[in-house]
Amino acid sequence: MVSRVTFLGDKHGIHSCFVCCLLWFVYIYLLLIFSFSVLILTIRFFVYSAGVVPLATYMRIYKKGDIVDIKGMGTVQKGMPHKCYHGKTGRVYNVTQHAVGIVVNKQVKGKILAKRINVRIEHIKHSKSRDSFLKRVKENDQKKKEAKEKGTWVQLKRQPAPPREAHFVRTNGKEPELLEPIPYEFMA
Repeated sequence: MVSRVTFLGDKHGIHSCFVCCLLWFVYIYLLLIFSFSVLILTIRFFVYSAGVVPLATYMRIYKKGDIVDIKGMGTVQKGMPHKCYHGKTGRVYNVTQHAVGIVVNKQVKGKILAKRINVRIEHIKHSKSRDSFLKRVKENDQKKKEAKEKGTWVQLKRQPAPPREAHFVRTNGKEPELLEPIPYEFMA
């Protein structure tokens, strides 16, 4: 007589090896679903650029307080930012030989935390977000200086675009069409 191993009250003839195989396949399936690396879904923004890194990248000067944009370069794996910081703007708080320390805002659930990260200089560049403001400051200083010499008042605040002035619209011989919604018709 051959003895059979029972598993969890094996009354329907299900062998324990079948259940073990089933559990093994479930385990492998869950591993495939929930196993991913740090660089998953990053092929779009960590794509390799052809050729060597331009030397201008290494000639840029970064100082404390500079505003920089973080953009990961796939050809340089050292000092790479995490994918959550790609495309973010931060402020330099520390400068070392090959890298800089940056303070970046990161949303964690309902909070925005100021995170300090270290990134190599290949993955950052100076931000142009403040250029238009600095240009406007210089223009306003020039306007104030000219107005002071003339003894007049000058408007320095930006004004919204005014409404368009009255003008004629030519139809070139075509009759204008009246656009209106179709009247509602109750269908019972």
